[in-house]
Parts: sequence; C-alpha cells; structure tokens
Amino acid sequence: MVKQISHWLDGAVVRGTSDRTSPVFNPGTGEHTGDVELATRSDVDRVVASGRAAAKSWRRASLSTRSAVLFGFRELLAKNVDELSRLVTSEHGKVLADAAGEVARGLENVEFACGVPQLMKGGYSEQVATDVDAYSIRQPLGVVAGITPFNFPVMVPLWMAANAIACGNAFVLKPSEKDPSASLFLAELWRRAGLPDGVFNVVQGDKEAVDALLEHPDIAAVSFVGSTPIARYIYERGTQAGKRVQALGGAKNHMVVLPDADIDVAADAAVSAAYGAAGERCMAVSVVVAVGDSGDPLVEAIAGRLPKLRIGSGAEPGVEMGPLITSEHRQKVSAYIAAGAESGARVVVDGRDADVPSSGFFLGTTLLDDVKPDMSVYTDEIFGPVLCVVRVATYDDAVALINANTYANGTAIFTRDGGAARRFQFDVEVGMVGINVPIPVPVAYYSFGGWKASLFGDSHMYGPEGIAFYTRGKVVTARWPDPATSAIDLGFPTTR
Repeated sequence: MVKQISHWLDGAVVRGTSDRTSPVFNPGTGEHTGDVELATRSDVDRVVASGRAAAKSWRRASLSTRSAVLFGFRELLAKNVDELSRLVTSEHGKVLADAAGEVARGLENVEFACGVPQLMKGGYSEQVATDVDAYSIRQPLGVVAGITPFNFPVMVPLWMAANAIACGNAFVLKPSEKDPSASLFLAELWRRAGLPDGVFNVVQGDKEAVDALLEHPDIAAVSFVGSTPIARYIYERGTQAGKRVQALGGAKNHMVVLPDADIDVAADAAVSAAYGAAGERCMAVSVVVAVGDSGDPLVEAIAGRLPKLRIGSGAEPGVEMGPLITSEHRQKVSAYIAAGAESGARVVVDGRDADVPSSGFFLGTTLLDDVKPDMSVYTDEIFGPVLCVVRVATYDDAVALINANTYANGTAIFTRDGGAARRFQFDVEVGMVGINVPIPVPVAYYSFGGWKASLFGDSHMYGPEGIAFYTRGKVVTARWPDPATSAIDLGFPTTR
C-alpha cells in the first residue's frame, strides 16, 4: 500500500493545499512505497506563521526548560534508534548499521545542545566608566529554516534543529522529497519530549517550497546542506532577501597515502570511506592520492577487498553496501564510469559488471586507476561508489593537487611520519583534515564545514558556530548610580 506523507504543523500531521506529489521508493526493492505532498506557497505561509507565533513564547522559556526538553528528546531518540534506522533504510537504502550510525551522530548534536545554559552565557565588565557596567547577551533570531539532503535524513536535520531550538528559535524543516518520512518521526519525538506546538514544523516540498522559504519575510535564517550549485543558489537568494545563510556544498575529498603508510590500514580505510552508504556522503573519499611507490600495492590491496564487499538490500543482515537513491542517479553514476574509461582511466574494478540484485537501484563498486585531474571523474562530484586513484611523485605534488581543487570539504593523510602529518594539516587548504582518519567529521562540540566551493557564507554547521549562527549578539551598557555618591534622589535612604 502506498502511504501518503504530509506536513507537520502545530504538533500534528496535516494535509496541505497542493495537488502535486512526488513518489517515494524503497531503493532496495525498487518498490513505490509513498507519495509525499509538495507544498504550495500558502502551505509555507501557514507553517511559518505557526513558527512565528510559537517563537514569541519559546524565546521566553527559561534555559532550564529548554534544556529539559532537549534531554527528553535525547532519551526518546536513544530509545527509538532501531525503529528510526529501519525507516531511514526503507527510503534511503543505506544499510541498517549506517543508518544507526547516522542517528548516533545526530544524537551527539542533541547532547551538545542540552548544555544550552552554558552555551548561551555572555560576558560582563563592571565599571567600564564611573557607575557604568557593560555586558553581552545572545538572543534568538525568531523563525529559522533548514533545507536538508536525502543522504542523511536524520543527522543533518539534527545538526540544525537541536541548536536552533535550544537557542530559543522556532525551526522549520524542509527535508528531501526522496526520503521524507524520518522528518515526521523526528517531529513526533519532539512533541513527546514536551516541545511546544509550532516550535518544530515540517513542510514537505520541492523548489517551490524552497523558494517560498528563501523569500519569506518572517524567516530570519536558512541552513542548507547539498550540492554546490544548489548551495550557491540558496546563499544568493537567501542573502538577497536579507537572511543569514549557511550553505554547505559539494565535495571531492582526497586521501593521501605516503610511501611509509601501512598499506593494509590505508586500503581498509579507503574501502570504508569510499563505498560506505554507496558513496552518497559529502565526506566520502572519492580520490586516493598515491604518493611515490605506494600506488601499485595500494591499488592491489583495494581491488582485492572489493569482491568481499557484500552488496544488497540495506535491511538484510550482513550487507555492507546498499543501493543508490534512485534509478536515475544510478544511470548518472554509470555514465561517469563510462566517461572515465573513455578518457583514459584504467578500470580496475567495474561496478557496472557486478553481481547485484536485479530489483532495486544497485550498482557495484568501481575502482579507477591512473585518473588525471582533467577527467570528469576527477573534477565532478559523482556521489556514488566510485573511487579514483591519482598517482603523484611527491608529498608536495599531493598537496598542490588538493589545493588546486575547486572543492575543499574534507581530506586525509595516511602516514607513520608525525612531522609529515603536522606539515599536512598546516599546508592543506581544506576545512576538515584527518590524520590516519579517512572521514574526519568533527565531534559535536566542534563545527562542520569546508572551504572554497564547499561552503557559501562564513559559518560552519553545528557546535559553537551553530550557536553563534542561530543567535544575535547584543551588548548592554547600563548605569546604576551608587546611592552613596549620586546626587540623584533615588527615593530610599542612603548611608554616608
């Protein structure tokens, strides 16, 4: 039975006014499982109006009250990991272990936000002038929106919503129309945790809903994670409308392997980071940079591991890689593999020939060697299970290659040399760096974000920068004359 997926408004699922819907599939079977409503501008207006009304009272809630709601939400998330993971797998396709890991990383951000009484502290200076004190405070923005991608339907919304709500804002979530059900599950958990109606709303939709949010006068800020072209669009349209915007874009993450590295460790890391979640991660390693004579043994080690990787429905036990999100995306990734072969890359393992389930949107793992920087498989974000190997002669060549790339989201180096590792973190022009760690996603009390075409705006996601993004600083200068010295009659006795 095909389910209808609607919006969340004022603590309940509600139907919208649109007659447009988008199909939702189970990528592991290819089955059409749902139809999600696509909001009209009037639907967006209703959701934002609800948030605006709720924000007025929520910003007055004490920090301890907000923290109590977040702690309650955290407990409900922890108790429902399995159910939420199954829901993610049913619409995204990632294996259950990946889905549970996604929930766990989102949970970390909720735990960080539980400390809002500490996070919202300002500063105080006494006697900046005679009888004058000055202090700083942080105040919420009002109604803020999050536009999130299909590849992390739980984690990325929690990157945004936990801090936004903790800071006293109302939050409007516009999830991907490809896997929208997790958004309603989160909304229900927020309600059960005691969050007042209207503080967390969900509007389902496509570009019409996105544009309505970007142009709405009552939306103060927009957070986005997705591809670079859309991130640029979100940033330009949002800032033109006077909004604060953080827009995280695409990636082409490099993993440098120096000749002194443990090849087996590096190969295991490359396989996990490149093919986990079928490569549909903005932090996936998509390029291995083999330095010097590390190339041949590294390619051999990676290729030897790929036949052992079990591919199938993410809901099946023991499966290590699931399908791609849609049949259209599978075709797009297959076209990149063909283009790489035609341009001269050596196809070591061809995912198009893999023995994968006939139903669902599956593609096997691909390994391309001798990739050159002018090939489309190198320049473009493929977002699939394709790993490119670029060979360079020296460490300096590796750093120059990375620094010349348009993207600068994440990178990693594998080496036994501490001096080389320290030099790498100093030299490389990338926002997140891993040393013998292939996917350097920061823990929740740091902040996530790249440089260059991987970020539009100047604010990274979650952590301390998230708190700053969802609040405005205010400085108060106050004079309270000392009644013992002031000539002003304050109406109460003085001591001389």
